[in-house]
Amino acid sequence: MVTDMDFSSDQMDRLKSAMAKLQETMDEVAREEGVVLDKEEEEEEEEGVLSKGTYVRVTEDEMEAWLFLMPPEPDVTYTKQDLIDYLAKHGVIEGLHQSNLSGMIKKRVYNREILIARGSDVQEGADGYFEYLFTPEEYGVPKIREDGTVDYTNMSALHNVKAGEKVAIYHPAIQAVDGHTVLGNVMKGKLYRDLPPMRGKGIRREDEAYYAQNDGKIEVKDGKIDIQNVHEISGDVDMIIGKVEFFGDIIIYGNVEEGVTIRAGRNIEIHGSTSLANLYAGGDIVLSRGIQGGNKSKVSARGNVYADFIEHTTVEAGGSVQANIIMNSNITAKDKVVATGKRGTIIGGYIDAIKGVEAINVGNDVELRTIIHCGYEAQTHEKLLQIKRQETDLKTKIADLVDTMTGALREKRLRGSSTPVETERRLNEWNKLKDQYFVELDKIDKDRTSLEELVEKSRGAQIKIDGNIYRGVVICINAEQMVIERNTCYMKYNADKGAIEGSVIIHN
Repeated sequence: MVTDMDFSSDQMDRLKSAMAKLQETMDEVAREEGVVLDKEEEEEEEEGVLSKGTYVRVTEDEMEAWLFLMPPEPDVTYTKQDLIDYLAKHGVIEGLHQSNLSGMIKKRVYNREILIARGSDVQEGADGYFEYLFTPEEYGVPKIREDGTVDYTNMSALHNVKAGEKVAIYHPAIQAVDGHTVLGNVMKGKLYRDLPPMRGKGIRREDEAYYAQNDGKIEVKDGKIDIQNVHEISGDVDMIIGKVEFFGDIIIYGNVEEGVTIRAGRNIEIHGSTSLANLYAGGDIVLSRGIQGGNKSKVSARGNVYADFIEHTTVEAGGSVQANIIMNSNITAKDKVVATGKRGTIIGGYIDAIKGVEAINVGNDVELRTIIHCGYEAQTHEKLLQIKRQETDLKTKIADLVDTMTGALREKRLRGSSTPVETERRLNEWNKLKDQYFVELDKIDKDRTSLEELVEKSRGAQIKIDGNIYRGVVICINAEQMVIERNTCYMKYNADKGAIEGSVIIHN
């Protein structure tokens, strides 16, 4: 027998430690064996009346469950409830395929997987939206005929409504329906939002519907309905009438003859021909039969200008200018100039568009001088540089003046009441000069910002000619220009690093 006296103290400690580790290992093995036994008993218990080998398989996304059913033991009959209980014990509780479960029992389907549960996907909803009972997108867009020409005669920037007419309906948001997996895990749908009530002029609301309060032209801008009065003239406008001015929209169904001036707070539509007239609009101008200006007419719109043809006319647009034919005219647009349709021709004159120019043909065989420009002009860049120099000089003057005033104020603080009258007088003058400098600096800052915005807006401007370009045409982009030395076709021009580069348009 071994006693404690046979070991030293250190040896005894090591023995006790080894014995403790041995006991821990034996306990761990016992626990593992117990777990295995418990698991086997649990599985055996879970199977219940279902034969061993039966199993349920759930897909990785938990959206489907498949049951593999072994044949029953002799004298054992499965019921549908047995299958449901078995599935529940394995966590499959949602989306049970009742007919498949019934079919497995009735038809005794064994030894193969059968789909017995399917999850439900999230049913997406929709944000609230306004349904317009008119089609504003159809107005202000010329129609392209089958032969490729553009029809401006049936084009309208206006759509008229009558008082009491329903113009819009609001459809509230529909919220999503949550989905779930076969294991009962919920999949949340996103939250959909409602829109605030529609704002606008000339409309009234009843529940979810909106009605026109008065007769007039209806349009949608920035999500708001606006109904304005329209001044319509069924016949011609000539020198006898002389001038037509209206705060809303003007529609003329006849011709506009020489010497007439038309001013509209909003849009102008002329369905007849226009000659030697001056037109000014706060919105768009639509000339269904074009304009022959005789180098006397001016057309100015804050919005877009659409015309079948523009000849010998000065046109200014805050948006785009679009026509079938542009001849010997000076066109300026803050967006694009587009000569479209079957002909899509620009001959003669000066075309200037900040964002770009598009046409089918430019110039002609007799080499009529035609200048096409896009982007910012040369003087814009020079003016921007000049303003930046002025800004720098003015800031230097202000800094020097502030230093001078600071010194004088320090002297005044030291001398107090004995400050010379001359110093007081100069301080007053310097203070006024300082205010004047800051007013000038504010104006320069606004001018510089405006020019910088113009230069930025011009970025990426290009000239695209999808047909013939004749010799003598001058291509200008920003401050650069080039003269076409020989007839060519299908070209687009961009400015890159201070030079104009042309590339061929390739049609697939």
